[in-house]
Amino acid sequence: MNKTHAAGDPIARIHRSALYLPASNPKAISKAQTLPCDTVILDLEDSVAPEAKESARQQAAAAVRQGSFGSRTVVIRVNGLETAWGADDMEAASAASPDAILVPKIDSIADIRAYQQRLGGECRSDLWVMIETPRSILNIREIAAASLETRLACLVMGTNDLAKDLNAKPGASRTPFWGMFGLCVAAARAFGLLVLDGVYNNIEDSAGFKQQCLQAVEFGFDGKTLIHPTLIQPCNEAFSPDAAAIEGRNKLCGHSRTLPMRVRRPSESTGSWSSHYTWLRRDKCWRWRVLIAHSPPFNACCRGRS
Repeated sequence: MNKTHAAGDPIARIHRSALYLPASNPKAISKAQTLPCDTVILDLEDSVAPEAKESARQQAAAAVRQGSFGSRTVVIRVNGLETAWGADDMEAASAASPDAILVPKIDSIADIRAYQQRLGGECRSDLWVMIETPRSILNIREIAAASLETRLACLVMGTNDLAKDLNAKPGASRTPFWGMFGLCVAAARAFGLLVLDGVYNNIEDSAGFKQQCLQAVEFGFDGKTLIHPTLIQPCNEAFSPDAAAIEGRNKLCGHSRTLPMRVRRPSESTGSWSSHYTWLRRDKCWRWRVLIAHSPPFNACCRGRS
């Protein structure tokens, strides 16, 4: 399926930091419009009490229509279709048409198809899915492959619910998740999807949070979901390349003001460039250029070249 992305080209944005906020809280919604996060997730699910579900739904839709989030990606997380609120959430979110609609408790490709069918004809939103059940891990290949026929664009790890269902006690190293992280990142890369790490619960442990961000970078995640604004800046820093990485990658990809050196294009059909025996997809180079433009060392390493 050829997906139409609300944000335009899917590689035109980065998703280092994705902040969850309760859509039942108007002050939180307003504050998010000024925060340095790359992505705002207006939550209708876990962070909203049952008695506030309807008002949260209305406020989330109104915030999306207002369009005051600047360049941030705006996502609405709905309640599951099996709940009393899921169908109405999907109807309201589809009508508001945020950049993406995040759906919970996905177990199989059949679940994704059910949500896809709920997207209205005028809706341009992508589908993001929570990977937070044991079945979703076992079925991760078929779930990622759903992107070939639906608007699926991102896998989001739900590590709290996953740990609960597994009766696991992850600890600081998150050892029980290592194999699952590898599978999910591999599935995302195989089918050209974004993949975001789960949340960090102890917001006062800055050292622990930094370590978990670095671990997520090592696994290959595109970014991390967050539950508090104080975590945004260290998260952005962790998922941004340093000066040495920028310099090295620029030699392969080039940037907006320099051409790659000794690069040939084998054919238009392959979609790849070759340089010093290293193969790079053109979309990866463009994604890198967007990422370095948001990185602190960008001015020193890239600007000023001719």
